[in-house]
Amino acid sequence: MHAKPVRSSLSLVLLLLPVFAMAQDDERLITIDDILAMKSIGDPQVSPDGELVAYTVRQRDLEEDKSVTQIWVVATSGGDPIPMTSADTSASSPRWSPDNKYLSFKASKGEKARSQVWNLNRLGGEATQVTSVKQGVDNYDWSPDGSRMLLIIRDPRPADLTEDEEDDEQPLPHVIDRMQFKQDYVGYLDRRRAHIYVYTPGEEEPVQVTFGDYDDSDPVWSPDGKSIAFVGDRSENPDLNYGTDIWSVSVDGNDHPLVQVTSHPGRDFSPTWSPDGKSIAYVSSTGLDIGGSALTPTRRLAITEVGRDERRILTPDLDRNISDPEFSANGRHILFRLEDSGQVHFASVRTNGSNLERHLERQVTVRDYASGGGHTVLLVAQADQPTELYTFDGGNLAPLTHVNGDLLDGVARAEVEKLRFESADGTPVEAFYVKPVGHHSSQRYPTILWLHGGPASQFSYSFSEVAQLFAANGYAVIMPNPRGSTGYGEEFAQGTVAAWGDRDFQDVMAAVDHGIEIGLVDPDRLGVGGWSYGGILTNYVITQTTRFKAATSGASLGLVTANYGHDHYQLMYELEFGLPWEHPERWVKLSPFSKVEAITTPTLWMGGALDWNVPIINSEQMYIAMKRLGRETQLVVYPDEHHGIRRPTFEKDRLERWLAWFDNYLK
Repeated sequence: MHAKPVRSSLSLVLLLLPVFAMAQDDERLITIDDILAMKSIGDPQVSPDGELVAYTVRQRDLEEDKSVTQIWVVATSGGDPIPMTSADTSASSPRWSPDNKYLSFKASKGEKARSQVWNLNRLGGEATQVTSVKQGVDNYDWSPDGSRMLLIIRDPRPADLTEDEEDDEQPLPHVIDRMQFKQDYVGYLDRRRAHIYVYTPGEEEPVQVTFGDYDDSDPVWSPDGKSIAFVGDRSENPDLNYGTDIWSVSVDGNDHPLVQVTSHPGRDFSPTWSPDGKSIAYVSSTGLDIGGSALTPTRRLAITEVGRDERRILTPDLDRNISDPEFSANGRHILFRLEDSGQVHFASVRTNGSNLERHLERQVTVRDYASGGGHTVLLVAQADQPTELYTFDGGNLAPLTHVNGDLLDGVARAEVEKLRFESADGTPVEAFYVKPVGHHSSQRYPTILWLHGGPASQFSYSFSEVAQLFAANGYAVIMPNPRGSTGYGEEFAQGTVAAWGDRDFQDVMAAVDHGIEIGLVDPDRLGVGGWSYGGILTNYVITQTTRFKAATSGASLGLVTANYGHDHYQLMYELEFGLPWEHPERWVKLSPFSKVEAITTPTLWMGGALDWNVPIINSEQMYIAMKRLGRETQLVVYPDEHHGIRRPTFEKDRLERWLAWFDNYLK
């Protein structure tokens, strides 16, 4: 459980004031090799006695062309971190046993091994394997008394039930009878579902406690260890329902009865039990009514008594998204992360809905938090500092890790400033302006308009590797939060519903114009790019204006109708655009391919060959159309890659191509 919330202090405010320095004589510019050598920290877990914090560190291995994740621990009092797992095998999901004796984790040890739970004794020794599930374990957690674990296990394939290793290699046809039959990184979907099991270490088999043609997720133990709350969709056809509810299952006995905790249209998720086990707090994305779009409602904090199904929204007037709710140790407050205007705060509210406090509302992004034994730790990112782990006790923020400290020591960072301006219709919009390293206020610079994905996301005060790289190479970078972005309220987030490339286009162009007004941007040397919706919005930009001299469009959209049934968004398309045969004119209008003849900007198209999020067919069609029209263009397809590019050598290749493309046309 998390500790009692604390108020921010002057020392915290002073510590987090951004320090952006001009490049000094002894500082060097960041390189692509620096970026590939950077490490990512995540999943902090405080030990029950509050003495240690376990966390993950992911780093790229260019020689092996893969990424490896290790588990480390550091004392909450500070000191040198210690690796708990080797760099030979990736490990994840560190969890402390309630008796404070073990640190457990997930790992796949062996060439064909599936992910299992392992235990490390705090007194020392090698890790011991806890589970032996043929198909592997998706998720797990200790019961409150430490006597057993909950496991999330997906139903086995036929090959999982045999001992013949050759069966594992034998391809079988995909037999499909579901509406939602694809998922990026997973592949074709069948009727194998993820269910909850309870396992007592030492016993032969775990006990299944949830059943049916449904997927179960987000499981959390009740304080007495007799029930597990989880998230599920048990509607008549989950593939046609854009919603989830909170459920509770009894884990003792033979029947395992279910209790439906919430039953509201929309999505209820992220359950957390009160210390007395009487209430569950959760995130409810239905808003205060059912009007408006089902796709971008504000994610509010809600609470209900178990067995009552009487939702109370604790933050009805807070038109901002909250995430990761947890009760404080005394049960009087609920802690959460709060997304707001390019920042992510650490906040809390009393269980009666009063006394909303932002405990950390500086120019930072709180990526995660954890508490235990009277200590609270935060994962905090800043515009000039990658994510690191800090203690947050008594209102003071003290660093515990420096995973990129040595790497970035002596490396110049770009100055980042968030500015507000008006769009074409007078709507206030914000953007982050990243200035070239060593810039002079009297000089204008070639500028890259860099667009975020989503669109339901936001640029925030975080270390942007791409923007820092561009800035080190002499570019100003504009990272706007246009309509469709979160962090600015529900109406703002719904500004692009069934209207992609309209007001968001106006907003990002206003960001460019503002950069020109403040004397930073050279209007004759403009580039634009992004990935996912960032690439999609790039397409809407270059089909509506010729102001840009170069574009890079990654994992983007071309002919919308071509994606229906080919990607994994069929339900979202139907909710937002209507059925394509009932509203063909709307689908055509939303398609950048319909306006491809207007593109004169030299454009680099990129994507993963196996991407079923935004399939490569889009980039292929946009590329071939531009090629047929005789325009300057190129297509880069990364084999065996999905929506995100994960192979380190491909990550390097992509960064090199982005720089080369912009350098060729803007310098």
